[in-house]
Amino acid sequence: MYKQIIRPILFLINPETVHHLVVMLVRLIALIPGLPFLLRSHFTIRHPLLETRIGGLTFVNKVILAAGFDKNADFYRQFSIFGFAGIEVGTVTPLPQRGNPKPRSFRLPQDSALINRMGFNNKGVSHTVEKLTGPKPESLIIGGNIGKNTVTPNEKAADDYGFCFKKLYDHVDYLVINVSCPNIKDLDKLQDHESLREILDRVMLIRASKPFRKPVFLKISPDLSFEQIDEIIELYHAVGLDGIIATNTTTGRDNLLTPAQLVETIGQGGLSGAPLKNKSLDTIRYICKQSDNKIPVIGVGGIINAQDAIDMIEAGAVMLQVYTGFIYEGPFIVHKINKALIRHYNKLSVAKPT
Repeated sequence: MYKQIIRPILFLINPETVHHLVVMLVRLIALIPGLPFLLRSHFTIRHPLLETRIGGLTFVNKVILAAGFDKNADFYRQFSIFGFAGIEVGTVTPLPQRGNPKPRSFRLPQDSALINRMGFNNKGVSHTVEKLTGPKPESLIIGGNIGKNTVTPNEKAADDYGFCFKKLYDHVDYLVINVSCPNIKDLDKLQDHESLREILDRVMLIRASKPFRKPVFLKISPDLSFEQIDEIIELYHAVGLDGIIATNTTTGRDNLLTPAQLVETIGQGGLSGAPLKNKSLDTIRYICKQSDNKIPVIGVGGIINAQDAIDMIEAGAVMLQVYTGFIYEGPFIVHKINKALIRHYNKLSVAKPT
C-alpha cells in the first residue's frame, strides 16, 4: 500500500515539505490513546538472534534510524513506534544554523536515491539537550551525532566538537563524531590524520573526566581511499573509539539511471540510497578485514530492502542504520529487515556442520 498509493502521492511534494508533513502525521497518531502501543507492538521485533551488544550498549534488534532524520531530537519518541532499536539524533552544532539555501533535497526515484545538501541545519545543541530531557521509550537507544558550525574554521573545529560532546554526554547513550558530511565546506578535510586526531583527543579527554563511560563512534565517508581508512583504523586503536559508522553520503555520481542532465541540474550534494551500497560494502569489508573483525562496524548507505541489510551483515557489519530506505520503502522496512535477518541467521545455524 505504501509504495503503490502513499509514496506516489508524497513524491509529488517537495522532499522537505513531505518530511514535515510525515512528522506532523506521526505526532498526531501518537496522540491517539492506545494506538502508539499497538503500532509499537506490531513493528518491534525482539529476538535473541537480533540482540546486539556494542560498547556496553545492548540493542534489541539490528536497525537504527540514521542521523539526519530527527536533527533536533524533536520527535524520536513518536518515531520509536516503528520498531527501531535506536534513533540517532543530529547532526547538532554548538549554535543554531539554517543550513544551505533551498531547494537542498532531491529525489532520484529511478535510482531509489536522494541527493541532499542540507548543511547541518539544526536548532543548536542546547535545544537538543532540552528535548532529550525526560523519560524515553523503553529499551530505545539514543545516539547523538555532532558536528561543527559552518562558520567555524577547521583549525577551531575541535572546540565545536568538544562543546557539543560535553553538552550532549549526559543525555544520550552514545556519541558520533561526524567529520564526513560532504555538504559542509572543507569538513571532509577533518578526516585527515592530524585534524581528526585533535578532535578525537579533545572528546576523549572529556569522556575520561566523566564518572561513567559512554561509547564513541566515528562516521566516515565512502569516498576515502584504503590508505585513508588505514589511518582511521590506526586512530581508532590509538584513541580508544568504540566503533565505526560506515558510511556517510558520497559525492560520486557513478552508474545512475537518472539522466545525467537532470543530475547535473541538481548540482552538488551527498548522494544516498541504492547507488551508495557497493561503496559502503567495500568500506565495511575493508575495515573488517584489516582489523580481523575486531572493530564493530555499523553499516549504513544503500540499505533499501531486506537483502541489502543481509549483504551488510555478511560484509561484517554488526548493526545497521537506515534513512533513504525508510523514505522509499516506508515504515515497514524495519520489521522486514529484522524478520529477514532472523531467517538468515537460522539458515546459517542449520548449515553449520555438527
